[in-house]
Amino acid sequence: MTHMISKLAVTALLLLWPGALLAQKQEEAIAVVRKIDELYRSTTSAGEMEMEIVTPHWQRTLRLQIWTEGMDKTFIRILAPLKEKGVATLRLGNEMWNYLPNTNKVIKIPPSMMMNSWMGSDFTNDDLVSEFTLLKDFHFRLMTPDTARPGLLYLEAIPREGLPIVWGKIVTVVQKQDYLPVSEAYFDEKGNLMRVIHFKDVKLLGGRRIPATLELIPQNKQGHKTVIRYLTIDFDLKLDREVFSLRNLQAR
Repeated sequence: MTHMISKLAVTALLLLWPGALLAQKQEEAIAVVRKIDELYRSTTSAGEMEMEIVTPHWQRTLRLQIWTEGMDKTFIRILAPLKEKGVATLRLGNEMWNYLPNTNKVIKIPPSMMMNSWMGSDFTNDDLVSEFTLLKDFHFRLMTPDTARPGLLYLEAIPREGLPIVWGKIVTVVQKQDYLPVSEAYFDEKGNLMRVIHFKDVKLLGGRRIPATLELIPQNKQGHKTVIRYLTIDFDLKLDREVFSLRNLQAR
């Protein structure tokens, strides 16, 4: 009798085990997604960064000052080199403006130009305007590809239907120990790999351990890459409301 009860208990555990394992895996997937979504985001932030743009024919490095508020406000001003100094970009929700000091003009970016390059880099205007988060706007799951390496987790994210997201799929690789990202691969709606971002040089910046260097390599433009290096960044600051204004675009 005791043997039969034990056997039934083991059988019940075996039946419950896949469900428990699946729930545990989904909990870990949510934890990974939260880490990625919140890594560089906060109520507000302000900092300086370098953007190195490399092509087969030329390369240059921009020094940028950047402010953000929530998910929908961004202000960027170029500090160097002298040729681009004073160029500024303001993003409010899904609207975007550029200021060009040489002509002293503020230009609103139309929807037709959202996929155009920002300042000749491999980042697009849409990259600056996008407000999506993996947690709210994607279906996601942890997976184990054939090329999986020990100590890493692999997260596949597919956009929810009806959202204006240009990617068909994003695969993010993170360190298992702390969920810090190692790379992100972006695929179009046909499943073609379009670009890869590598995260490097983990540092303590603004009280957070974050990758200080992001290297974007487009897969359809040989010899091109854009590297972002965070020099300083502070989170949850009190920012002047005028920062995110059209008037501030032309401030010197």
